This record gives sequence, C-alpha cells and structure tokens, in this order.
Amino acid sequence: MSGNTTLRMISAYYQEASPTAFFSGMFRGSPENFHNSEEVELDIERSEEDVSVVVTDLSTGYRMNSADLYTNKSFKPPIHKEAIALNAFDLIKRMPGQNPFESPDFRANIIARMFSGMRKVERKIRRSMEWQSSQVMQTGTVTLTDINGTSLYTLDYQPKAAHFPTAGTSWASATLAQKISDLTSLCDVIRGNGLVDPDEIDIGATAWENLIQTTGFLERFNAIRADLGTITAMDRRGGGGTFRGVIELGNYKLDVYTYNGSYKDPQTGTSTPFLDPGKVVVRSSMARMDATFGAIPNIGALLGASGRLIPEMPSRMSSADARMDLFTNIWMSGDGEQLFGGVGARPLMVPTAIDTYGCLDTQL
Repeated sequence: MSGNTTLRMISAYYQEASPTAFFSGMFRGSPENFHNSEEVELDIERSEEDVSVVVTDLSTGYRMNSADLYTNKSFKPPIHKEAIALNAFDLIKRMPGQNPFESPDFRANIIARMFSGMRKVERKIRRSMEWQSSQVMQTGTVTLTDINGTSLYTLDYQPKAAHFPTAGTSWASATLAQKISDLTSLCDVIRGNGLVDPDEIDIGATAWENLIQTTGFLERFNAIRADLGTITAMDRRGGGGTFRGVIELGNYKLDVYTYNGSYKDPQTGTSTPFLDPGKVVVRSSMARMDATFGAIPNIGALLGASGRLIPEMPSRMSSADARMDLFTNIWMSGDGEQLFGGVGARPLMVPTAIDTYGCLDTQL
C-alpha cells in the first residue's frame, strides 16, 4: 500500500573504491608481454663501464674482447580467479535506482548485475597487481597471502642486498647529514650496479614528515645563489602519486613523490598502505620494468561467442596501454537457477632492470 505520501526516486549512488596504480604503472605492458605460456622467460646480458686500453704501436695486434655472456631466468605468474553468483530469485528484486512500481526486465537485470559484479572483481585483481608491484619495488620479492596469512604465492627476484639497506640511525632522530648520506649512498649503489642515474624518490608518509622536519632541511632550498631543489605544494599525478618537489643529493637530481594508496589486508582486514610509511624507494624512471600477462584458456570461449551464455560479455578484455589482460567465464547450474561469472588473470610484474632501483628502510 503506497498511502498518500509522494516519493521521488533520484539516481542511485555507487561508492566504488577505484584501485590506484602508482607502482604497477612503473611496469610497461608491451604487446609481446601477453602470452599463452605457463612461465615467463627472460635472457639478461650485462656489461660494465670498461674503457679501451691503448696499444704501443700500429703494428701491434688488436686486444681481444670476450663475447658477452648472458643469464636466463624464468618465472611463473600468480593466478587470480574470482567469481560471482546470481540467483534466479534475485531477478524479481529491485536493483539500485530502479522504480519499484515498474515490472523488472529479467534479462536486462541479468546483464546489469553480471557486469557490475565483474567490474567489482576486476578492481580486486587490479588492486592485487598493485600489491604485487609494491612488494617488488620495496623488497625485490613477492609474497601473496590468504585470509589466514598463509603464503599462497612467493617469488624471489634475488636482488642485491645492497639495494635494500636499513638506515644506521632511525630517521625519527637522525640528523640531516645522516639522512642525506643514507639517500646518497643508495643512489651511488644504483648508479654503480645499474649504470644509470636514479631520478625519482617515492617516500613513505612518515619518512617524508621525518625528513622535512629535520633541522636544516628546508633551509637547503633557501640558500642564497644555490639551487638545491624545490619543495612545492602537492601536485597529484597519475596512479595516485603526489609530486612534492625536486631535491638534489650529491650528483643526483630527484623528483620526490608521496603515495597514499592502500588496500584491505586479506588477513587482518585493516587498511594498509601500499608504500610502507617508513620506506623510501629510489629508482630510475627510465629503467625497464615489465608487466606480463598469461592467458587462462577456456574451451567455451574457444568455441566462439555462440557458446557463451551472455554474448554481450567479452571472453577477453586485453589492453597493453592499460596494462591488463582479463579472461571471463560464465556458466550455469544444472537446474538453470544460478548463473556464475568468473574473471581470471595471470599478471606478473618483472623488475627486468633489477639493479636500477632500491629501497631504504628508515627504521621507524
């Protein structure tokens, strides 16, 4: 009974937590990185900064050089498969924003609910990609756990230990000279092993506050006739990062970013920052990092759209520019009263130029 009260239905509000991609955006998704294999393999050839040694006479023979050797590494991507279920009796229920006095369109509701559910699990997969990427950049390893804290996937890229140092003195009490030395030393290690100049610092929230509150830090930017960088008002950049300015350390000029992207820890359920508040990632923004994606084969999809329950739903959503390769699957219960939709992906973030970055633990 509607009574004598008048009502007006306005547009429904959907609160969606869009996944950030600050760390995963550091990995390139070229077309060659999309594959149908179980593992990803990579050949690595390294060189040194050798110089030519002179010979004493034109009649002297050439100095012989050895052919560069290379190493081969292979990695198995993690597997993500998320599903949603739609019950037939849900179709008679009003969807958000729909007029309660209009007869529901069952087919339209099926499609709308399925697309909505799949967008939700897509965001979960993208957020897990960021989680994976953040671990690679801060530790050189990956550990993906479940709700019980059990490690379901681990991968160690075996970076050099010198690229992941711990500050000798906590930045909560260290002097400016000590903090500058910590950062400069890591820059030198990256330059020596990676043969590139680092040009970016991604700094955790607490480490940033400890840095800018250090006696003498802000004065560095006010020195007469010296241009040692600039600390600016926050400028939000793509992927969730915030540009904070430029600082110069020794021979290095580095863009400074903070990042407040977070995820819900699967074990504790608490909101956890992707970038550890006490860590500082130092890297070369030009270094090669690869985002690779493995296929998830499905016989129904291979038979063509006619074999799918919802032809409007693409069996694969792939984009090198967007760094994503998703595979969908739709199936029905035997009695026809439940419809299931699955989304799968096999993303792997490979620190190809592994010597071109590092992470400092400021020991909070």
